[in-house]
Amino acid sequence: MPRTARDVVFVDGARTPFGKAGKGLYAETRADDLVVRVIRELLRRNPGLPPERIDEVAIAATTQIGDQGLTIGRSAALLAGLPRSVPGYAIDRMCAGAMTAVTTTGAGISFGAYDIAIAGGVEHMGRHPMGEGVDPNPRFLSEKLVDPSALVMGNTAENLHDRYPSITKERADAYAVRSQEKVAKAYADGKIQQDLVEVLVRSAEEGYGLATADEPPRPGTTLENLAGLKTPFRPHGNVTPGNAAGLNDGATGAVIAAEDIAAELGLDAKMRLVDFSFAGVEPEVMGVGPVPATEKLLARQGLSMDDISLIEINEAFAVQVLAFLEHFGIADEDARVNPWGGAIALGHPLASSGVRLMMQLSRLFAERTDVRYGLTTMCVGMGMGGTVLWENTNWEGNAK
Repeated sequence: MPRTARDVVFVDGARTPFGKAGKGLYAETRADDLVVRVIRELLRRNPGLPPERIDEVAIAATTQIGDQGLTIGRSAALLAGLPRSVPGYAIDRMCAGAMTAVTTTGAGISFGAYDIAIAGGVEHMGRHPMGEGVDPNPRFLSEKLVDPSALVMGNTAENLHDRYPSITKERADAYAVRSQEKVAKAYADGKIQQDLVEVLVRSAEEGYGLATADEPPRPGTTLENLAGLKTPFRPHGNVTPGNAAGLNDGATGAVIAAEDIAAELGLDAKMRLVDFSFAGVEPEVMGVGPVPATEKLLARQGLSMDDISLIEINEAFAVQVLAFLEHFGIADEDARVNPWGGAIALGHPLASSGVRLMMQLSRLFAERTDVRYGLTTMCVGMGMGGTVLWENTNWEGNAK
């Protein structure tokens, strides 16, 4: 039977405030409860969405163990009170988990297998540090399939500095300061808060509280503050806790739908999924992953970077962002790039971050009717990159 691909839209997104791993906001909060809070908030914000119309719940986690294991897409759907007829599954593509949840369910919608899906991710790095319970095959090293540095993300960032000698520590620190400044301004202007859902938290020492804002940002960060930080991955290196994302806890989720179904239900289609691409690179320099992923996508669409007016790139490390910008000839301070800041300030709870990028892009699209195309892109552990191309449904050139 012949099939016609359907247009896929990003309807809405929500996320918990991001916390610091360890003794942060969510030290005594379960990972699956963070996902539940997000799913319930998406339903609250979209009363026109009947829960029984949801065809799939895809939730990513990098460390699928404990309270973020047990096929978390299905278990969180049940815990959130969705009808038992709604299935779910778990995804792992490390940092690009939530991004892959969106592209996978989006592809299913385009094909016609689904009408509506919830896609997102969670990472509780305080309870489950990256690599917990992992047993890397000894062949990786014994057969020299990868350099030992490939298994430590901070080391791969130092390797990227080696590959791009023009990206100095001072340049990376300057980028990190701008990220902090942009996040502080976005908070002051009320931009970030729109995506957040309050989370009830508990502490044995302090009792109950309410998480209402991201914990990681460090307003007032200066170059002088960052200059003296230690370089834990290499003596006299370039990567510090100040120019890299921290260890964080948090969850994200999005409603993805066929454009015609969204219109039928009166749901707001904030942006349209145009295309996506994933690419592999040498694991030792995994931070360069967004470059070939983006090149492949743009070539397939017959576009150039000049056609892209907004870029939301995950800031796992400043050097990784700067390598992307340098490759495409984009200035470090280009206004298209992360206008409201990024993960260096906000945090990077691994598998959840892809949907945070999408939420911020959709908000920016709503304010910028002159903009047609935007990218969400990120590097991925073990040597990968992922990029998604979005079209602004509010673009003034759209047929009315």
